[in-house]
Amino acid sequence: MRWSIDLGRFGGITVRLHVTFLLFLAWIAIANFLAGGWRAAAGALALILGVFASVLLHEFGHALAARRYGTRTPDITLLPIGGVARLERLPERPAEELVVALAGPLVNVVIAAVLYVVLLVLGRTEPMSGASLVGGNLAAQLLATNVWLVLFNLLPAFPMDGGRVLRAALASWLGRSRATQVAAAIGQAFAFLFILAGFFFNPMLIFIGLFIYLAADSEASTAALRDLVESVAVTDVMVTDVRPLHLAAPLSDAVELLLRGSQKEFPITDGLGRVVGVLCREDMIRALRTYGPDVPVSQVMQADVPLVLWTEMLHNVFPRMMAGRYPALPVVDASGALVGLLTRENLAEVLMVHSAMTDQRPGRRLGGQWGDGGRSI
Repeated sequence: MRWSIDLGRFGGITVRLHVTFLLFLAWIAIANFLAGGWRAAAGALALILGVFASVLLHEFGHALAARRYGTRTPDITLLPIGGVARLERLPERPAEELVVALAGPLVNVVIAAVLYVVLLVLGRTEPMSGASLVGGNLAAQLLATNVWLVLFNLLPAFPMDGGRVLRAALASWLGRSRATQVAAAIGQAFAFLFILAGFFFNPMLIFIGLFIYLAADSEASTAALRDLVESVAVTDVMVTDVRPLHLAAPLSDAVELLLRGSQKEFPITDGLGRVVGVLCREDMIRALRTYGPDVPVSQVMQADVPLVLWTEMLHNVFPRMMAGRYPALPVVDASGALVGLLTRENLAEVLMVHSAMTDQRPGRRLGGQWGDGGRSI
């Protein structure tokens, strides 16, 4: 995520702090200093840091549960509205998604239970009594916060944890795609309620509501695309009018092709015509600023891009495309020669066309229309 600061790697997961979180801390400190001096500011900052430590452990709960099912979590980012654990893929089986979704709130339950016992040992017969936001006991405040995190996250507001639990329950009898649509609709209804409540109570609810609405819409679109790719071959949707570049070609050649046509991603080939990497538009712009137009494309290309066999079905390739690292994947034949290019933009266009055709003629299949070798740029 842009504008994030790396805090280090823990258990193979990179933890990042978004710069807006630092601005949030500064705002909390200044507001409390003006209200009660240094002591109030220090107490407020200690509470906020404790809350976000709980949020970080919550996200690690999701990540470690997902790892149990073979899913890596490259990074966790802390934002003013909470944490985001970026999983490489979501669990496909409802039971697995249920476990991963509940793992986060379960961490908060454990934290709350530990704090409750600590407060009892320290002689507090009613541990929750010191949870006042102003002048309260820090441990009691964190106890109350973790209880609130459990209750809030288990609201069926997809894609929050409770919404994912709802989707997992629905998927067992509605199917994943339909379950996602229902859960996303419920999540967006909750989003409107959060936004409305934000105008009367806490403005932070407005940002949470917007985040939930946009995330639910994105998840629903992704589910629709997954539903489409189940029965579509790579050759039905790949771009076939592709201009490759030799790995010794200067960057200026790529820039010229970019400006003269609509192609934005360029496969890089060696002397035998085998694909060795991909150069996208963003790579070009960064390289122009750093190295100039004469640098060989081999020095600025993405060299670890996986290749797609032209005989594969799209549902096998989709997880690689949606992993977030590659804007385009080269399609090759059995000898490794380039035959096409599969791009995210192309997939989005195919989804729009398929949706329009389905609305007009429900029985028509995508492969029958483009079964003769794909579309061209």
